[in-house]
Amino acid sequence: MSSDTQFRSEPQLRFYMTVPHPCSYLADKEASTLFLDPEHPLNQSVYDLLSLVGFRRSGSHLYRPNCKGCNACISVRIPVNDFIFKRKYRKIAHRNSDLSWRIVPAQFSAEHYALYERYINERHADGDMYPPSEDQFRSFLNIDCEFTHLVEFREPSGQLVAVSAMDELSHGLSAIYTFYDPNLSRRSLGVYVVLWLLVYCRSIDSPYLYLGYWVESCKKMSYKTQYQPLEQLQDNHWQPLIITENE
Repeated sequence: MSSDTQFRSEPQLRFYMTVPHPCSYLADKEASTLFLDPEHPLNQSVYDLLSLVGFRRSGSHLYRPNCKGCNACISVRIPVNDFIFKRKYRKIAHRNSDLSWRIVPAQFSAEHYALYERYINERHADGDMYPPSEDQFRSFLNIDCEFTHLVEFREPSGQLVAVSAMDELSHGLSAIYTFYDPNLSRRSLGVYVVLWLLVYCRSIDSPYLYLGYWVESCKKMSYKTQYQPLEQLQDNHWQPLIITENE
């Protein structure tokens, strides 16, 4: 059964549209967002179906860009078993081999928030998540659902260096958000966490790692194309996204 057929088979789903607002990715554009009725329970089956047609989760909401005259936001995913760990990735994995990890419920932690606050202040002070606040953090990353988890990464001393929010879907793993110690640039923690997620996907036989939206003309999104092969969602069908990478 195709994703669009599955989507139509889910009954009584209502959606709402936001009013146009400044786009977070393209300075000269306005954006509109389509989102699932907040009163509809966020259950696994609905989440599975909507993710196949480009919806993402933010807090307890499922949403998808729906902008008039613009289709720049493209959903992308990595076919896990086709991904090749090139030499540069093996080096990053080795560099972080001393880190331990633990999967925990997506519940509030003051330790998590302190790291998140540092990360936003030092890496994303020009973004729409600045300034960070505890309420914002809770509404974005803390949710009581069985398919939603946080992964902690720690140094041997016990120091928390990274946290990744991930959702387990029936057809893949969705990488929601990662924040990390901004002072540990040599570790390349952002890349390392993606590599860890890929390995974890393989360990649980999960075929895809969803990376959210890619916008070709947005430099902040360009990092996603380094993970090859990559698939894009076009007209409700997933197909290869071919990017020429300079080694």
